[in-house]
Amino acid sequence: MATNLTKDTFIEKVFDYENNKEWKFNGDKPAIVDFYADWCGPCKMLAPVMEELSKDFDGKLDVYKIDTEKEQELAAVFGIRSIPSILFIPKEGQPQMAAGALPKDAMVKAIGDILGVK
Repeated sequence: MATNLTKDTFIEKVFDYENNKEWKFNGDKPAIVDFYADWCGPCKMLAPVMEELSKDFDGKLDVYKIDTEKEQELAAVFGIRSIPSILFIPKEGQPQMAAGALPKDAMVKAIGDILGVK
């Protein structure tokens, strides 16, 4: 199941942006983060896809969600201008952002290409 993150849990599980200027991932496996809002139609279409991905890749990657209305600071840190926006975080290397509600097959391809998870 996708886990909702607050600023505090984001700092703990993903990236402590208050103390690190350079990207340093805190997770123990690759992750995807869905930046969304309850009022966003495309976000609602993406929500079941994110849940399916969390089941399909259970134990291989973490799936997180961030409500941009409640966590405006996190949205600002990542320069989120449109939602949904998906942050793909490999175990090593820089994260990559994708904007829009990607179809499931595109998400699976990105998980393979960017995160190296099959």
